[in-house]
Amino acid sequence: MRTSREVSIVEAPSVLGLRPSGVQELPEALLKAGLADGLPGVVRAGRVEPPAYDPRRDAATGVLNPDGIARYSVMLADAVGAVLDQGRFPLVLGGDCSILLGNLLALRRRGRYGLLFLDGHTDFYQPASEPAGEAASMELALVTGRGPRQLTEIEGRRPLVGDEDVVVFGFRDAAESVAAGMQPLPPKLYALDLEDVRAAGVVATARGAVERLTGGGAGGFWVHLDVDVLDDAVMPAVDYRQPGGLSWSELTDVLGTALADDRAVGLDVTIFNPRLDPDGTIAARLAACLRQALAVQESTRPVGGEPLGGEPPGGGPGGGEPS
Repeated sequence: MRTSREVSIVEAPSVLGLRPSGVQELPEALLKAGLADGLPGVVRAGRVEPPAYDPRRDAATGVLNPDGIARYSVMLADAVGAVLDQGRFPLVLGGDCSILLGNLLALRRRGRYGLLFLDGHTDFYQPASEPAGEAASMELALVTGRGPRQLTEIEGRRPLVGDEDVVVFGFRDAAESVAAGMQPLPPKLYALDLEDVRAAGVVATARGAVERLTGGGAGGFWVHLDVDVLDDAVMPAVDYRQPGGLSWSELTDVLGTALADDRAVGLDVTIFNPRLDPDGTIAARLAACLRQALAVQESTRPVGGEPLGGEPPGGGPGGGEPS
């Protein structure tokens, strides 16, 4: 079990896989809400600015911004990799779910890693069945090697994660995805819908997920959090709403269980839209949930970066304007 966690925050405000609806404001909203308060040694490791958004669907791939997403994935992987090289824990604040490609690319460069996928949707669409061509509805398919080569063979590292190294946790869109023509989840990919999670108990199911992710030879696992895994009653600040979901306490338990394991190597947070939270109350609750899950038991000394409260150091790895 982990006794301390040296967190480096990477801002990844990309909406290349969605649209500029407000999700790009997630990093600022959570930092303003006090995300870093009480996390000793936390630093800002920079902000990775995305290429310009193009609203036109690419004719060849059927995906919005495929070139931009591929380029951004490499830039983000460089930033996350720099954090990992320091022996620190990257907390990546999106953005939409397509940032998962860059996060897993950083790990794939290092070997075999797993993925705990916390999302209200399975996001396993192919371009032909995704009405708007949004990669934020395809990212699980893309990271497991299914989809246009432009996005599945970045740096020739296909797949970024193997089916057997994925646990999909807490989704509730099965009927919707079947009706929309989404390809079925592959048999080796371990999928636990919300009903499965509740039937076995949230903490027990989370422990089982961690055991599965750490028992097959992978070097560790990444945690992907799309906040629409939460109950719509407490998390309405998302662009694609659906009823049901985890409670705040259940999500805190899942994250706390996963992040307590030393083999959890990073976490991303996506899809929260601050424009749908005008008084900031949801941002404050989300920040508190993340702080609790990331809580350390002893203070740590920052290594690299700059303590929060100061400015990010020169845009950080991959920061600044894209070439």
